[in-house]
Amino acid sequence: MDGAGLLCVPCVVDVHSDGLEREVLPRPGARLPWEFAILSFEGKLRAAGVTTVFHGASFEEGTSPSTVRTVATTRELCAAVAERGVAAVDHRILHRLDVRSPEGLAALRERLAGASPGDVPALVSHEDHTPGQGQYADRSHYERYVAGTRGLSDGEARDHVDRLIIERDDRLPIRAEALDWLGGLARSGAIRLLGHDPASAAEIDDLVARGGAVAEFPTTLEAAAAARERGLPVVAGAPNVLRGRSHAGNVSGGELAARGLLTALASDYLPSGLLPAAFLLAARGVVSLPAAVALVTAGPAEVAGLTDRGRLGAGMRADLVLVEPGEPWPVIRSVLRAETP
Repeated sequence: MDGAGLLCVPCVVDVHSDGLEREVLPRPGARLPWEFAILSFEGKLRAAGVTTVFHGASFEEGTSPSTVRTVATTRELCAAVAERGVAAVDHRILHRLDVRSPEGLAALRERLAGASPGDVPALVSHEDHTPGQGQYADRSHYERYVAGTRGLSDGEARDHVDRLIIERDDRLPIRAEALDWLGGLARSGAIRLLGHDPASAAEIDDLVARGGAVAEFPTTLEAAAAARERGLPVVAGAPNVLRGRSHAGNVSGGELAARGLLTALASDYLPSGLLPAAFLLAARGVVSLPAAVALVTAGPAEVAGLTDRGRLGAGMRADLVLVEPGEPWPVIRSVLRAETP
């Protein structure tokens, strides 16, 4: 076919997308059918050049800063993804375990026990979003976020965070049980384990000892450098690169790329930001254009353990995007998807 002088790149692989849970509940109280939500979101993914996506399924019973998450809703999400399977987009699951949630731990044990082997081990990311450590080491960022998303006063937000810390501190034994169990699965090769929001070299050492394979959204330069020294891929958020900084005051994805520490970008919540973030890094001379494109193609494929996509080469999947380069924003003109059996 005639590419009309456009740039041909591999289709984008997104290893961490929380967009589907937002698609099914676009505003409080306005829940949509799952079947419609996944089709609607699939259109947005295709428009962003994404043909492989790992939907974040949060195994927890509680509340994030922006949404209420339950095990029941997570089961519904997993069922919707499984039913859609490989279509215009290859829909997969990134299992996100809140390591202080007993309900989440029990549900993930049940799911993985009944899981059928796939082409790659199940992706599992262990996380702890308790304010005062990890992503929200500076609790004031969490307070501002929860105040803005829930309409709380500054005092109410502080009280809310105080309650969260007390509640989560009572669950340290659950955290130890969850990490021990995940470590056993990772070391046996039953899962591919991602460490979410590592903040130090010591946490990276613990992740490696646990059998972890990926450092996902490291919050400090120290943690990212330690991950690369230990041979782990490093994932950052595309919105971080677009904004030039983390919304929680953590390390900039652009700085990680400039230092050669970044393996992949993930959409987090904005699939349309993946290729633009890559092109922005190239336009600013942070990395070359081929290296930038690899951050949303070959790099994420490596993170997920997928060896059949993410590159233009003989024997690889012919999933292609035709892009009109821009300074700095690209325009996606066509998405070509290989036929599936």
